[in-house]
Amino acid sequence: MTEGDSVKGIDRNPFSTIVYGMKTTLDIPQDVLDDALRFTGAKTKRDAIVTAVSDYNRRQKLASLAGRLGTFDDFVSVKELHQLRSVEIRK
Repeated sequence: MTEGDSVKGIDRNPFSTIVYGMKTTLDIPQDVLDDALRFTGAKTKRDAIVTAVSDYNRRQKLASLAGRLGTFDDFVSVKELHQLRSVEIRK
């Protein structure tokens, strides 16, 4: 075995970054999978699923942030932001 060889998902090269995924069997209805392929423009089923799940996760994070709108005391108000920008423009 040479330096950099992998054994059971363990990368022995300290200078490389390898992320190992997990194979999973899923029973996805064909029409749902066809829509995912069409909407994502993906060439493979895997790419379509990864894109769809990533997009779902992004939307959930945005929804979580949207639920917090107006709840931060330390943020600058719109009026304060305009004042700061006008000072920066004058410089």
